[in-house]
Amino acid sequence: MTEQIGTVISTPDGPSASQFSFVIDEDSGDIPVRQNQFIMLGSEEGRLIARVSDIYKTNRYFDRAESVREYERKGKKLTEIFPAERWEYLVGEARPLGVYNDGQIRRATFPPSPGTEVKMIKEDILSDFLGLDNEDGLHIGTVGHHELPVKLSMTRLLQKHMSILALSGAGKSYLTSVMIEELLDRDEDSGQVGTVIIDTHGEYIGFGDDEKYRSRTRVVRGKDFKIGASNLTPSLFFNLKPNLSGAQRREIGRILREIKKDKSGETYSLSDIADYVAKDESIKSSTKEVLISEISQLERTGLFGVADNPPVEDLVSPGEAAIIDISDLTSLEERQMLVTYLARKLFFKRQNSEIPPFLFVLEEAHNFVPEGKKRRNALSRPVIQRIAREGRKFHSSLCLISQRPIKLDTTALSQCNTKIIMRITNPYDQDHIGKSSEGLTSDVLETISSLRVGEAFVVGEAVNYPLFAQIRERKSKENERGMPLEEAAKQYMDESEQREEDAESFM
Repeated sequence: MTEQIGTVISTPDGPSASQFSFVIDEDSGDIPVRQNQFIMLGSEEGRLIARVSDIYKTNRYFDRAESVREYERKGKKLTEIFPAERWEYLVGEARPLGVYNDGQIRRATFPPSPGTEVKMIKEDILSDFLGLDNEDGLHIGTVGHHELPVKLSMTRLLQKHMSILALSGAGKSYLTSVMIEELLDRDEDSGQVGTVIIDTHGEYIGFGDDEKYRSRTRVVRGKDFKIGASNLTPSLFFNLKPNLSGAQRREIGRILREIKKDKSGETYSLSDIADYVAKDESIKSSTKEVLISEISQLERTGLFGVADNPPVEDLVSPGEAAIIDISDLTSLEERQMLVTYLARKLFFKRQNSEIPPFLFVLEEAHNFVPEGKKRRNALSRPVIQRIAREGRKFHSSLCLISQRPIKLDTTALSQCNTKIIMRITNPYDQDHIGKSSEGLTSDVLETISSLRVGEAFVVGEAVNYPLFAQIRERKSKENERGMPLEEAAKQYMDESEQREEDAESFM
């Protein structure tokens, strides 16, 4: 039999179809319910599922402040005069989510009756109600205040894109690592995708050293990544150099087509392209100077070679991950160029079914898809916006990770139909998230600001109803760059002492 935890009561505001209150049963000595816990009760429409939005205490002896003050100014506590403790009780406030009958879910349109028993919800009912995938889902943790594993359907989570939003230190990278583990651990029968991660701080390179995952992980350093000049199309050149005039675009477009035709099947460098421009007498000298200067700027980035390294198609394999560690690239422009080329190439090859379905994970997404910045300062924004709009048709998925949602492009963020939100304290970021997500009520937004590290709120396509989750413990090796400050300081001192000992023994 399901345990009763309370009874619905009448208040000036309800019960209503949108909220109700209930007295919490404390006879067992333990508080059986917590804020954001799921509960169930009977209604005229069937089994009603609700979420506890708040809990408060009340006591009729302390209702009137002037009475309390008058009694206690006489030198005695009110509890010494009256049996006040016996009249203290807990009240829960709840928001109806839906009616669940024989596996069918529909919106609640009628309030529960006062006196209705409020019960603990059965885990199998809650799992079905939330839309969790207990067989093949990605296991990211457990439902808050329940022992129910949060296993999210890969299709529902990724096909229409997702975002992970939280301030620094709230656990974004830890959660992302858990998700990478889940994708790498999937078997072929459950369906596998290739995962490509833009790692801005070297937080995921530990997968390449972990004995459990190194065989399925490839780490590429940013300075080793090369864009083949022979793959430089006119549209890509315009994307990387958006300030070119119409005449300059026409000329460089013609040159790129000519050199590709002349060197069909051969590789060539940016210097070769610059030579073509310099030798072309039909180009005006002023235009020629600009184009050669722009090509030289691209060459100085060190990102360009005669061929792609690694070939983009080698980065995407089912059940494997490619980690592009760009922490060694200090220039934001260089980082955006790398992301622009890689995202374009991945999307193009997926459109032509040359690579398997993939997930493109973009750390510090607000730096690559910024809101409001001019085109020259947002080189990678157009291609990320395009994948956000069109990617689901080709099974090209995005995961945008950011600690400043308000600085993240609205178009791209709005296309992330699942949001996993961890601790956010900035009111502007909270407001931005609230406007872009259904299911974020005022009480939820308040709770988000006080979430502990490792707690998350999941809302959107991946679940039928929003839920709070406690992220599970990761199985992979954590990169040393993410170690605690105290540990890093001790490690430095130990290494310094060892260097001194080595120097003395050498002398």
